[in-house]
Formats: sequence, C-alpha cells, structure tokens
Amino acid sequence: MALKKVKGNIERMFDKNLTDLVRGIRNNKENEAKYISQCMEDIKQELRQDNLSVKSNAIAKLTYLQMLGYDISWAGFNIIEVMSSSKFTLKRIGYLAASQSFHCDSELLMLTTNMIRKELNSQNQYEAGLALTSLSCYISMDLARDLSNDILTLLSSTKPYIRKKAVLMMYKVFLKYPEALRPAFPKLKEKLEDPDPGVQSAAVNVVCELARKNPKNYLSLAPVFFKLMTTSTNNWMLIKIIKLFGALTPLEPRLGKKLIEPLTNLIHSTSAMSLLYECINTVIAVLISISTGMPNHAASIQLCVQKLRILIEDSDQNLKYLGLLAMSKILKTHPKSVQAHKDLILQCLEDKDESIRLRALDLLYGMVSKKNLMEIVKKLMLHMDKAEGTIYRDELLSKIILICSQNNYQFITNFEWYVTVLVELAQMEFGSKQGHVIGAQLMDVCIRVQAIRPFAVSEMAQLLEVYSSTSQFTIMQEVLYAAAWLCGEFANELKEPETTLRAMLKYKSLPQHIESVFIHNIIKLFAHVMQEYEAGGRLEEVLELCDVIAAKLQESVKSAELEVQERSSTSLVIIEIVKEELAKTRQERVMESEDPLEAAEETVAASLMTLFSGELNPVAPKAQKKVPLPEGLDLDAWINEPPEESDSESEPEVMDNLFVKSDKLEYSRSERYHPEPTEEELRRSREARKYELQNNPHYLKGADGDKNANDNNNVDNIPVAEIDLNVPLKVVGQKRSDKYLSMNASRKKTKKKSKKKKHKSESSSDEENPAEGPVVEVKRDLELPEGATLSDSDSSHGHVDDPHRALNIDLDLPPVYETTSTTTKVEAKEEEKKVKKAKKKSDKPKDAEKKSEKSKHREKGGGDAKKAKKPKKEKKEKKDKDGKSKSKKKPTSGYEEALGISTPSKEFQ
Repeated sequence: MALKKVKGNIERMFDKNLTDLVRGIRNNKENEAKYISQCMEDIKQELRQDNLSVKSNAIAKLTYLQMLGYDISWAGFNIIEVMSSSKFTLKRIGYLAASQSFHCDSELLMLTTNMIRKELNSQNQYEAGLALTSLSCYISMDLARDLSNDILTLLSSTKPYIRKKAVLMMYKVFLKYPEALRPAFPKLKEKLEDPDPGVQSAAVNVVCELARKNPKNYLSLAPVFFKLMTTSTNNWMLIKIIKLFGALTPLEPRLGKKLIEPLTNLIHSTSAMSLLYECINTVIAVLISISTGMPNHAASIQLCVQKLRILIEDSDQNLKYLGLLAMSKILKTHPKSVQAHKDLILQCLEDKDESIRLRALDLLYGMVSKKNLMEIVKKLMLHMDKAEGTIYRDELLSKIILICSQNNYQFITNFEWYVTVLVELAQMEFGSKQGHVIGAQLMDVCIRVQAIRPFAVSEMAQLLEVYSSTSQFTIMQEVLYAAAWLCGEFANELKEPETTLRAMLKYKSLPQHIESVFIHNIIKLFAHVMQEYEAGGRLEEVLELCDVIAAKLQESVKSAELEVQERSSTSLVIIEIVKEELAKTRQERVMESEDPLEAAEETVAASLMTLFSGELNPVAPKAQKKVPLPEGLDLDAWINEPPEESDSESEPEVMDNLFVKSDKLEYSRSERYHPEPTEEELRRSREARKYELQNNPHYLKGADGDKNANDNNNVDNIPVAEIDLNVPLKVVGQKRSDKYLSMNASRKKTKKKSKKKKHKSESSSDEENPAEGPVVEVKRDLELPEGATLSDSDSSHGHVDDPHRALNIDLDLPPVYETTSTTTKVEAKEEEKKVKKAKKKSDKPKDAEKKSEKSKHREKGGGDAKKAKKPKKEKKEKKDKDGKSKSKKKPTSGYEEALGISTPSKEFQ
C-alpha cells in the first residue's frame, strides 16, 4: 500500500498544473485547438483518479478553459466531488468552478443542498463565506426555499464577515423565493443599525434594491435612514440612502419637508460629484412631490440649476451628460429656471460627443415657447449645415419637426414660416427615411390647418415644377410624394393647375409607391382643369391634354410594379371614356350649334369630380384597433381551405418561379435608387477620370489646349463686373425662413416701444402669447369608428422578464400560503381549523339571542319586539362611534413621530 502511494506521488510530479496549461496555450498559438483537445484528454484521465488533489488540479484547468469558451458541463459530478473535500484549498477550487459553470436550471443542484447547508453551519467563517459567495451565482427556487432559514440564522452570527455576506445573499433569496421576505424583514431592519459599517452598508444596499418595486413597504424605515444620512460619512452609502428617499418622497410628501435642509447642506458641502448628482436628483423629486400645498422653493431650484451648470461646463463628458439629464427633470416642473441657460444648452450642440448633443436636443424640445420657437429652429438649422454624420443629422431633423409639431402645433404662430422651413429641410442632404417624415408633416399641416392650404399648395407646385423630372435623391422623391398628393387633394387652391399637371407628367424613374401617387393625382388635377375649361369652351385643348396624359399612361402600364400597372390602367380607361363622351357630345350637338364642352358638363366633368368628392380628416393612431369585429366573422378561420399536399413529383420545376420575383427585376429596381455621392467621392472620381484620360492612348486631346491654358493664366485680361450687394438674393421656388424671423424681430421692437409709451401698465403675460398674425384654427379632432372613444388602453404592466416583479409584495397584508411544500400545507390546514372554531364560538351567542327574540315576539307581539330592538341598535352605533374616535386618535405611523412630522394628515389628503 505504501509503495502504491509512493508510486502515485512520483507520477503526480510530472502532471501539468494550471501554470503549465497557460504557458502551453501561449506557446501553441498556431495549433491552439489541437493543443487544448490534447489537454482535455489528459484532464479526463486525471478526473478518473481517486486522489482529490489530482481532481482539483484538473478542475482548476477546466475552470480556465471554461473562461476561454469551452463547455465543461460534462464534469459537473467531478466538480461536486471536489466541493465536498475537507481541505479548504481544494474546496475553494470546486466552489469557484461551480460558480462559473452551474446555473439555476442545472439538474445537479439537487445534489448540493445538504452539502451547502453543512458549509453554512460550519464553524469556519471562510467556509461559510465561500458557500454563500458561490451560491449567489446559481441559486434556484428550490435551493432558496430549502436554505432560506439557514441563511436567515446567519444574520445573527457573531462574526461581521458572515453577517455581511448573509445580508447580501438574502436579496438573491428574495428574488427566487419572495415568500422569505416577510419573515426576514424584521432581522433585515435590525441590520440597518448594526455596529459594523460593512454590514450596515450591505443592509442599506439590499433595502434600496427591494424598494425599487414596492417602496411603500419601507416607509417605516425612514427614521433609521434619516439618522444614517445625517451621521454617516460613507459617500456610497449616502448615495443609496438618498436614492431611497427619492423613491419614498412621492408616497409621503411630508417627508420631503424634512429632507430639504439636510440635502441642501450636502449640496453646499460635498465635493464628490456622484453624491452631488444624487442629492440634486432627490431634491428635484422632493420639490415635485411637495409642489402642491407648499410654499415656493425657488432658492432650492436655483441652487440645483447652478450646480448642474457647473456639471455641464465640466470637461468630464460623463458629468456633462448627467448634468443635462438632471436638467431635463427640472425642465418638466420649472421650465423658466432652465430657459435662462438656453445659451449653454445650445453650446452643447457643438460638443464632439454625439450622446451629449442628443441630450441637448431633448432639452431644447422642452424649452420651446411661442416667443423663442423661430430663434431655436434657426440655430438648429445653422447647426445642421456644420453637423457631421448622417445619423446625427437625421436625429436633428426629426427633433426640429418634433419641436414644431408638439401638442398639435401649439407654439407655431406663423404656419407660412413652418411650411418654408419644411421645404428648406427637404433640400438638404439626409438619409432616405427623413423624406418620408418631412412629407408626412407637410400633409398633416395642410389637413389640420385649412388657412395654410393656398400657400402650401403653391409651394408644392413649385417643387413639382423644379424637381419632378430632375430629382435623383430619395429624400426629395419622398417629399414629391406629399407634393403630388397635396396638389391633387387641394387642387382648387392652385392658381395654375394646368402648369402643375404638365409638370407632374414629366416624372422620370420614380419609386413605384411615388409613381402610383403621381398617376392618381394626375387624374384629380385633370378633373379640375376640365372644370376651368368648361367656361371657355376650350374643347380642343381638353382633347390634346387627354392625348398627352394617355401617352404617359401607356408607358406606365408596362411597368413591372403591380400597383403602378393597376393605377395607370384604371386612369387610362377613365381618359378613354372622357374622350369618347366628348366626341359623342360634339357629334350630337354640332347640328344644334351648341358648345359641345358645355353640353358635356353634366355627363363628363361633373361625373369625374364625383370620384374625388369628400374631405379627408386626421385619423386617430389607434382607430384600426377600435373597429368592432362583425358578428360571425372568425379572423383565424381559413378563407379557402389549403390544398392537400400531393405526393407526385411530376410537376415541372419551371412553375415554381411563377409568382416569385426574378433576380433581374430586383436588380433593375435597385438601380433606380442612387445614393447621393459625397464631395470627397466626387473629387476622387474626377481625379480618377482625369488620370485615366491622360494615360489613355486612344483619347484625342485638343490641339488648342496649351494655348487656352496660357490664356486663362492672364488674370488681368478677365473683365470685372460690379455687383450690387444691396439687392437681396431670390431663388425661384424657394421661400427663405429668414424673412419671417426678421419680421418677428421687428415686431418685437415695435412692441417694446409701445410698452414704454404705455408706462408698462399691462402685465408681462403677453410674453408667452405674442400676437403674430391672425389666429389660425388647427383641427385637433381625430376620426374614430362609431361608438369608439380615444383612450390609452395599451398600458404596460411591466416587463415580463423583470426579476424585480416578484418583489412586489405588500408586507402589511397577511401572508397567502401556497401549497408548494408539506410544511405550508399543514400550517394552512391548522389556521383553517382555528378560524372555523372561532366562527362557531361567535355564532353560538347569536343563535341564543335570536331564539330569545323569537320567544319574546310570540309573547308580547311584534310591536313590543321592535321597541326592544331599538336600544340594542343604539348601543351598537355608540360602540362604532367610540371605535372610530379611538382609531382617529391613534398615530398613523411611527416614522412621523421619529422625524418630528406634526402636520395633520388632512392637509395632505
């Protein structure tokens, strides 16, 4: 036996340990997979040995390989075997491997319950701490239920090392087994006043995490936390406590009055930026909760805003972001305090960090008013010219539209200015998605604001004349979608509908959804043009226009897109019918010497206009959901029964691609969308083309090239013409928004002069509502199905995968026992028996009283019995009144007395 032991020890001298494994992997970088597979075979051989030290060495190497991404779940039994070792050095290796490889759904965890319980009850504090640390990584619901009492007893341990780990471990137990929260809460409350600062800090962390879901349970702990906040010097614990108070203050506004002073002192005294930020956040939450029924805390708000300005001006990007984030919270309740720092927010738009620029944009969204809307939008548009990156530019554009359209265009006083801004945005370079956003906004403005339709339609007509045949940019094409729709829908607002119609007929290579809208609205415009020609009797021009439209539609009928084919063929049939009716009318009315176009008025023009009668109104976003389901309609049922699968394979393969788009079609469609090249790409392509032409022997250069080059070098011979800079630059088809901005500025100056003459008799309430032009009515009614109402029924009830959902337990309510184990079943049955016995005892005297009342009623009659019942009722009412008065005199909660809150509760109801 001794010889065998010696032999084994000698063999172990040549085994590879973890250091050798790491060194070998570094030396075999080219054949790493082959080397590791060889090491795996050696490890499997070592795990078959009886010596635990050998197995622990193998498990240590497996732990390292698991960190490299290799699966070691096959060694689960060996890991549990090493965990059960009596030596602490080997046990530690096993628990480390378990914490990395085991998870809460592992089937092997049922084998570890008794072993972990033994470690928790060990006299060695490091063995118990090792078990607690490892258990937190793979605890399951069964382990939490079975070991909750053992971990709970460790909270009373004499060693602070164990108490601290047990407190932290209880939070993991609560997540898996929420029923343990109720019996553990008293002991957890005691740990908040533990003499050891580590245990105290751990208890604060656990309570703060528990309060994330149901902070109402922890209002009774307010005095303890208030004492810790005023006495502790640990910044990290103060941050947790202040966060907790921020969650408790909305539930009890009277608590906020006590917090303002200490939080203000911390803001003045602390130099830690993290603590300063949390203090400001909690002060904001406090001021929001006590804003009703409390005096104005303007000094506290100004202090917070000044400190946040320091954070925003700091060079640290993280602090700057946090400052902007906290400033947005103040903006919701005290916008005037933040609007004073508008220049600082605009400076953040020039920051290199994109996240800070986006946060500054969010702040500007809330700082807008009727007074400063034009100014802010102008600065954002100037910033857009300098901005880099398509993602940020797209976000900048969408934010401009959100700023202007918020609350149904609440802050817009001049809609001509807004339409001009949208047209200018459409002419800038953006991503393909932003054209749809601009187009939808143009359509929404025209539908809601009836007074802006003439101006908007004229702008859209100019866009169609300039860009319908030349636009190759996807953003302008999407805007042309809206332009064509608006000119067709509100054609009666056009001054020259025929010009717009002929401009729309010049479209080339548009996407199919835009081309189909062009075809549809061409017919609308044609109907309005016919109405204008009726008065003049211009039959020949109508027929000529029909021929032009028909020729264009003949091209669209051959399109590969189904919708374009359908719309163009339908429109072509309508044009042919119009031509036939006009021809018939001309032949029939020639003999009577009447105007054929006037005679055809009732049959052609009026009939054509009826196809597009009616006015479109804005539709509610959830209107489709509100449509009631007709009786007898089953949306899940098949309309046509699916065909049975045939076993025959004799069908030709050619039929498989009958209804499938070919690759050529996809390729031809993709060729239509040409992204706009950048300036750098254009410069490179020009240089490459010049270089290719210079080196091309077949390229014939001009003989006068040198002579022209020499002539161009004579700068003195170039004539110089004087330019009158006083004449403003005018671009056809484009309205500059600067004109409206200058008009707004001049109007403000005249207002200031008039106010000085009136000796400032009027209040400053007009600042937010400046009279800029006539009052425009905006349609705010949304169309819904009959009987439906606008409501936000889609309320979110929290994320399903949120681990804190299980902690939403009201500790004031009695526990509800579940039949998950035998012990809970027995306890539930015993309680049911006790309740039944108590009910029987209380029912016996009532039965005796009823019998006595019945006998009295028989002896004295019904009238005497009624008189006898009256004093009993009066006694009961007196008892109820006394009980209510006693309950009123009782204090509502103990934390009010501890914090010195003496305000009666009626003020805060």
